[in-house]
Amino acid sequence: MSLHSKNPTTTETWTKLQNHFIDIKSEHMMSWFNENPNRAQEMSIQWEDFYVDFSKNRITSETLKLLKDLAEEVQLKEAISKYFGGDIINQTEGRAVLHTALRVPEHQDVFFDGKNITPDIFEVKQKIQQFCNEVISGQKKGFSGKAFTDVVNIGIGGSDLGPAMVVEALSFYKNHLNLHFVSNVDGDHVNEVLKKLNPETTLFVVVSKTFTTQETLSNATTVKQWFLTHACEDDIAKQFVAVSTNTAKVLEFGIDAKNIFPMWDWVGGRFSLWSAVGLSISLAVGFDHFDALLKGAYKMDVHFKNEKLEQNIPVILAMISIWYNNFFKAESEAIIPYTQYLNQFATYLQQAIMESNGKGIDRSGAKVNYQTGNLIWGEPGTNAQHAFFQLIHQGTKLIPADFIGFAKSLHGNQDHQDKLMSNFFAQTEALLNGKSETVLRSEHTPERIIPFKIFEGNRPTNTIFIDKLTPESLGKLIAMYEHKIFVQGVIWNIFSYDQFGVELGKQLAGKILEEFSQSGSENHDPSTTNLIAYYKSKR
Repeated sequence: MSLHSKNPTTTETWTKLQNHFIDIKSEHMMSWFNENPNRAQEMSIQWEDFYVDFSKNRITSETLKLLKDLAEEVQLKEAISKYFGGDIINQTEGRAVLHTALRVPEHQDVFFDGKNITPDIFEVKQKIQQFCNEVISGQKKGFSGKAFTDVVNIGIGGSDLGPAMVVEALSFYKNHLNLHFVSNVDGDHVNEVLKKLNPETTLFVVVSKTFTTQETLSNATTVKQWFLTHACEDDIAKQFVAVSTNTAKVLEFGIDAKNIFPMWDWVGGRFSLWSAVGLSISLAVGFDHFDALLKGAYKMDVHFKNEKLEQNIPVILAMISIWYNNFFKAESEAIIPYTQYLNQFATYLQQAIMESNGKGIDRSGAKVNYQTGNLIWGEPGTNAQHAFFQLIHQGTKLIPADFIGFAKSLHGNQDHQDKLMSNFFAQTEALLNGKSETVLRSEHTPERIIPFKIFEGNRPTNTIFIDKLTPESLGKLIAMYEHKIFVQGVIWNIFSYDQFGVELGKQLAGKILEEFSQSGSENHDPSTTNLIAYYKSKR
């Protein structure tokens, strides 16, 4: 069954939200804290090792009630049931969206197309476990009999961003293997990576669902050619593995059948790190830590599926995001993790969120008449404080921000952790309170400088505070944002799980590539024709 289709702006609740917005849009959050001493407690959720404080938002209890009513009016609960039930909710591509199935315990059945798919999932997981254990222990060796020291993941999009982000995030837990990621079709990228490698001790993981992606196949072919300058064709079977559904193409490339890790059509690329696409994660940190990542995500799945809407973390965060996007007309959201380990987290979420919900056609095929999607950006604190925080504090744009912090450091340096956390709390306080003209005068600020030092405050933030960065807590965090994406797509009445917008440029690139070896030119706009001719003159 497909998802219910309803333009959210035609609902009764949307009209109520518009009127409510007019009533409160100019109010300052501090007035609500002053009126209600329990606001922080009432607008926080403590779940497992997560503490989510959403009290520093330009919302009231009435806002939350109306947002919940909107979710119910567009049948969010029914949509969640279809999401987990394997219904064809990716209707434009005729696919289910079942990456959540990759995280279920072995005893839990998940049915797709009348078949329990859990045994298939665990068969692949066991294959991943055995393979990783053999590589990490040194039992599995390269063509010259030496143990592996390096692993290169060759992929792009979800086949790169997810594994790369998680490997970086969990680098505290890594073993002796050094992970490298090759994604860009830029030849300088792959060659810079190859410069660091010993062909005898490097394992190559080629990740491509179809095994036809131009960037991935170009890089894999270049790596293969480099490898064959040191080894022979038969050695490819010892040092290349593939994650793909296209067995014939993988075998044609020269990879041994036993080194193919399968994927499924019901797993979208940007949500595939939980599948065999996560092989590089498992190699980097060991299968037990990879499994803990999956278990953490499963716990968030259960919370999202079963918790009532008003206490449901992904639902609350998604609805608040819609409040800013569609009523305050805020176009972007900042993701600020206060740990260097998550320095690739915003980059990962850019694909997950903007590729999913960057849609302008609703589920009935009509052009939407409201804003969808969010621009996602961010960097770790405290670095970000010395970069773009000026814009968030005193700029003309309203930029809601998620602050993600961990109570405990992994290396245990309390002095550093206290300084980090003091900044973590101070920034959301400063964004809330600001600094008034009165305070500046009390500090004897020169009159001519006062206008430049005023902070209006009233800038919204969510605080996502987690006990410690572990594989399990990271799994929960990633899954939290995945479900937030789903909720927003349901409310906006769009299909979140196709990505036709990435195809046109690829198709045109293929045609232009052929022109580079021809004397003539296809029919392009004048600018593109001119640019192609200029490039050809410089080749």
